Amino acid sequence: MNGDPLVARLEAVDLREVWHHEAHHFTPWLLNNADTLAEALGMELELERAEHPVGDFSLDLIGTDLATGDRVIIENQLADTDHSHLGQLLTYAAGTDAAAVVWIARNFREEHRRALDWLNERTDSETRFFGVAARVWRIGDSAPALQFNVVAAPNDWGKRVRSTAAAQQRGEGRRPLYFEFWSLLTDAIVERGHGWCRRGRQGSASWINFSIGAPHGTVFGMCFSRNSLRSELYFRSPEQVEPSGSFEYFLRHREALETSYGGPLEFEALEGKKASRIADYRPGSIEDAASWPEFIDWFIDAQTRLRAAVEAVQGSRRSTSDH
Repeated sequence: MNGDPLVARLEAVDLREVWHHEAHHFTPWLLNNADTLAEALGMELELERAEHPVGDFSLDLIGTDLATGDRVIIENQLADTDHSHLGQLLTYAAGTDAAAVVWIARNFREEHRRALDWLNERTDSETRFFGVAARVWRIGDSAPALQFNVVAAPNDWGKRVRSTAAAQQRGEGRRPLYFEFWSLLTDAIVERGHGWCRRGRQGSASWINFSIGAPHGTVFGMCFSRNSLRSELYFRSPEQVEPSGSFEYFLRHREALETSYGGPLEFEALEGKKASRIADYRPGSIEDAASWPEFIDWFIDAQTRLRAAVEAVQGSRRSTSDH
């Protein structure tokens, strides 16, 4: 009938149509979009590094649940689960002393889901195993949308997540505050004419990153961390990037960088992460909503000056090499 509403079909999309290669495409994407997994797991998840070495092997992702301080490790598959990845998962868990062990796959075979349930029943309460099925959907010609479905978790985890969600609906907890703050901040960045952010870019984690197109995940970032605000340039794999974009390069040119920035900066080699950062801090808490306008001003000013200082130091090197 002519009066019938137009209703499109929800279509499943193969994961490899969106991410052609697990290590080269899906893992880096998840590293920069951790909030999608964090929401499904009910964690305040910060992913710190991809391809984390464990002996002679490489773990896909390692991070932290900021709400508890627990170490979180993640192993990805763009296919159905298999015995090989289950063995890798256990090896990585032992090698990192992880508290939360997450296995992401297209589909979970029943025997592998039962294995995760068995591990949750037999291991101590401080170690938790999660099975997460990844699905991609599209409506008509829309962009693909990723959905995570937790198919295995500790017995009490669902209750905990529901409790957390209820607390957020009541306005409790920090994740709704982070979401609101980053939304206000990214709008302010755009309104003030800066081209390094798009309006409405936000998440519910305690941090937000902006890729700069550099290799191996070097990013500019802003973060709430232990009663402080942090503006940073973060190097996930400093030993692998181009020399002029490495932590060591800026450390050698620290005086020039700080002069251009207009103040001192912290140079932090993060032990155990094979990562490092150049950062500036100021006191503050996300829960101090009255100070949000000051926080927004500080974040934008600190990021603008840091970006300009980095460009000045790198530009100086290029000018010198040209001559």
